[in-house]
Amino acid sequence: MAETLTIRRLVDRIISGEIRIPAFQREWVWTPQQVSFLLDSIHKGFPVGMVFLWKTNTKLESEKDLGNYTIPEPRKEHPVYYVLDGQQRLTSLFSVFQTELASSDNYEWLDIYYDFEASDGIQDSKFVSLAKADVVSNRHFPMAVVFDAGRFYEEVNKLDPTKRDQILKVQQMFQEYSLPVQEFETDSRESIAIVFERINRAGTPLNTYQLLTAWSWSADFDLQEEFSELAEELKLYGFGNLAQDKDLQLKCSSGIIRGETSPAIIISLTGEEVRGNFNQIRNGIKGAIEFLRDQLKVHSLEWLPYPSMLISLSAFFATSRESGQPYTDKQRKELIRWFWKSNFSRRYNAGVQDKHKLDIAAMRELAKNEDVVLSNFDVRLEESFFLDTPFNVGSVNTKTFVLMLANRSPRSFISGANVRLGDVLKSVNRNEFHHIFPKKHLERQGVDKKKINCLVNFCFLNNADNQKIKDKDPNVYKSLLPSQSVDNILSSAICPSSSLDMNFDQFLNERARLLVSVANDLSQ
Repeated sequence: MAETLTIRRLVDRIISGEIRIPAFQREWVWTPQQVSFLLDSIHKGFPVGMVFLWKTNTKLESEKDLGNYTIPEPRKEHPVYYVLDGQQRLTSLFSVFQTELASSDNYEWLDIYYDFEASDGIQDSKFVSLAKADVVSNRHFPMAVVFDAGRFYEEVNKLDPTKRDQILKVQQMFQEYSLPVQEFETDSRESIAIVFERINRAGTPLNTYQLLTAWSWSADFDLQEEFSELAEELKLYGFGNLAQDKDLQLKCSSGIIRGETSPAIIISLTGEEVRGNFNQIRNGIKGAIEFLRDQLKVHSLEWLPYPSMLISLSAFFATSRESGQPYTDKQRKELIRWFWKSNFSRRYNAGVQDKHKLDIAAMRELAKNEDVVLSNFDVRLEESFFLDTPFNVGSVNTKTFVLMLANRSPRSFISGANVRLGDVLKSVNRNEFHHIFPKKHLERQGVDKKKINCLVNFCFLNNADNQKIKDKDPNVYKSLLPSQSVDNILSSAICPSSSLDMNFDQFLNERARLLVSVANDLSQ
């Protein structure tokens, strides 16, 4: 059952260090105008919402300031109370009424004043935020002195009797006003994560990353900074955006430390575990990315069909050795086979946590024994994989198809030049992929749009070459290709050697069969 606390009591408990702000809370974002509106609601007797506090005997190592104020260390031993909900209101009221702590001025702030001349209408506010230069004597009364008896009566004595009576009633209202406060007592991190998520479900969802950052923090270790530094290193490999994917970072960490990636496992990680294993985490992620780039032509996180595959692969490369995890040719081939079979079978489409648990365990065994088989699951690849999938750079099938082509050292059709894969595959766009049978050419023949845009009709083709081809029949633009290299160019695009002499339906069927054959070879 909720209790109530006066504003004065809440301010005192913050100054005593008893009520604190955990590091996983969002920043204070309310403007002085919003704070004025809060005071007006209190003045009118409107409910302003409940404050939710987490009572615990475990003080977090990482905490936030309360707006512009650093909360003092607790004056007494545990427990302490962390704000789970109501931070914006609590920070606002504290910033208005406290008189003991010095301000850090990290946030823009204007003092709040009661405006004697403002309208008394239900929709109008009697409170305004003002810079000192805009304050009008005898019109604006500073709310900062309401709980400071000496300063309050010093200001009151400057007023005429009518205004004096008015502001005394205002003071009484704020001295008597109580906020509902609900306390939740636990030292269970998982419980707090669930409570925090449910409290904030209508607004900002649970930020597990911030929770773990708070719990793993120490004077010489900050999880967020560690991952930011790693992301800077990975920019060279095209994976710098890993810094934005907090969920992927956490799951890589949990997979390497505990072998599982469920939310319950992640939230149960201890700071000591994260700090003690971070070198392995860093080496695991870095080694996995180097392998993806060098062995599989994956030049960015966006082109990895299932980013969650990075989690399993990181487990193989996780090591405390600065030189990284070495691998034999047999291990290399097994990792490559697992990669292709996982993508062709859409292994990570569902039941991802269970797949991670199985694959991480197998990866660890493979790292110790090159005879371990990772990909002991079946793949039944049909021609429909390529014929029924439209080219869409956001889809798993398209990314898998593009990586198949990338691993054949593709050459652009007209120039015959090798495709600069590092440049093309660092950004996800379709500017370097075009129809083999031009779109307009097929539209003139009344070919169905779905057939025109299926994967089978695409290849690496830069814009310059595409402009030369335009809407020409392949039989016509064939003459633009270097005659001595036609077979090699088509082979590098996984196209039958006679592709440009076929009609469109024949080409679709022949190339689909060839793509399936190559895919099956990759999976063997």
